[in-house]
Amino acid sequence: MGTFAPEFTAWPKTARLFRDITITEKIDGTNAGIHVSDGQVVAQSRKRLLTPESDNYGFARWVTDNADELATILGPGLHFGEWWGQGIQRRYGLESRRFSLFNVDRWCQVGPDGESMRSRAEQSSLCGVVDEVPVLYRGPFREEMIVFAMAELRRAGSFAVPGFMNPEGICVYHSQSRTVYKVTLDNNDAGKWEAA
Repeated sequence: MGTFAPEFTAWPKTARLFRDITITEKIDGTNAGIHVSDGQVVAQSRKRLLTPESDNYGFARWVTDNADELATILGPGLHFGEWWGQGIQRRYGLESRRFSLFNVDRWCQVGPDGESMRSRAEQSSLCGVVDEVPVLYRGPFREEMIVFAMAELRRAGSFAVPGFMNPEGICVYHSQSRTVYKVTLDNNDAGKWEAA
């Protein structure tokens, strides 16, 4: 019988809780991504690559039809977001669809051309169609800011579509753990925030 020699596995670094967070509105649509690389622009859903022939709510067709502009706005990389609006989940009372990026920090970063994604989007025909999810808070982790964001959604409705009074909830991005957490208004996640 041989000697057992396990491979060493280190304990991962423990993230500190009281670091910066970003709270954004959680949009109720369908998860989507856009790959931009070497002149190629490809759409994906949460689980698979998409084509106009094997689509998800028309996202691949929209990406294909707008590939050049999307490559200019987004630049190289994989860009995750929500494809939402007309005919998708809550619909938000919209007669069109939108793509909102999850990584709001990336949206603001200035690229080699001296412009941000936001600036490039504002100069394109996709202005108002490609944007970021609404930011409700940026700063140190504070539970009261999560409570406040949930209360504001209940009181004022969606920040993505003002006047839409049935928002889904929030996403909390924790910078130290590089993890996104969600809290929704319409299920048990929200129970803690009822008194807010």
